[in-house]
Amino acid sequence: MQSIIERLKARLEDNVKKAEADSILFSGGLDTSILACLTPQINAITVTLESGGADIDYAKKAHLPFHHHRTVSIDEAMEAIPEAIKILKTFDPAIPNDLVVYFGLKLAKDLGARAIMTGDGADELFCGYGYMRNIKDLEEYVRRISQSMSFSSNALGDFFGIKVIQPYIEKVIVDLSLSIPIEFKIRERHGKWILRKAYEDILGKDIAWQSKRPLEEGSGMTKLREIITEKVSDEEFAEKTRFYPIKFMNKEHLYYYEVYLDVVGKIPGPKVDEAPCPFCGAGIKKEGKHCKTCGGVIE
Repeated sequence: MQSIIERLKARLEDNVKKAEADSILFSGGLDTSILACLTPQINAITVTLESGGADIDYAKKAHLPFHHHRTVSIDEAMEAIPEAIKILKTFDPAIPNDLVVYFGLKLAKDLGARAIMTGDGADELFCGYGYMRNIKDLEEYVRRISQSMSFSSNALGDFFGIKVIQPYIEKVIVDLSLSIPIEFKIRERHGKWILRKAYEDILGKDIAWQSKRPLEEGSGMTKLREIITEKVSDEEFAEKTRFYPIKFMNKEHLYYYEVYLDVVGKIPGPKVDEAPCPFCGAGIKKEGKHCKTCGGVIE
């Protein structure tokens, strides 16, 4: 195990050093805390909704010298939804997560950032998500998703003209992660166990062994779901569910779809090498399990 930790630390630290990023989207969670501790003089950007979330509390514990906190009002967040959907061309219910990245990159742009790091990929490769514990062949699952990972931060970075650097999904880390036994990724009820163990002495146990927080939850953006749901009545949802040829997950999904229709337009159909999404009809890779347009997951 110690040899795995040493190789992991060496390769990750090398990735961060080569990246030469001037900023980091910093949630205060494990993944970005590791990156920040390797580049303590970097501009760290934390985004929270005005109602608050745990991210800012953990971010402050890092005591980074150049830490910028962007508090987003509910009105600002709601007004940004159409632009985020237009950029990403999706009505995936993950929009509250995407808004955190959107406002973080917007602030980075204002600060003159040219290259920004994110913690993208750590949860996928090192089994940070709770649902992963219930997957029968988790090793094969991780191997499969490692070949098709994509993140909204890339498209949002392109929009703002900022290079997005993702140290966890560099090939050397992906290859190493796939060689690490699952029992070193999930252990003692902790996902990303090997990452936590590797950096607990540097980060401290409070940071290294904190529980996993979805970005929308830690930032407080989850509040938007409640606000949006209240905007759609039961009668309207029932009527529009019958009218639109989409299998909606909930009222919020309907809300995003109507914004999508307004700012993007018609859903693109399948290309030659694609199959139709069973939820919205968009084209997805024939072996794909997730529709990037509607967010539907194929079992």
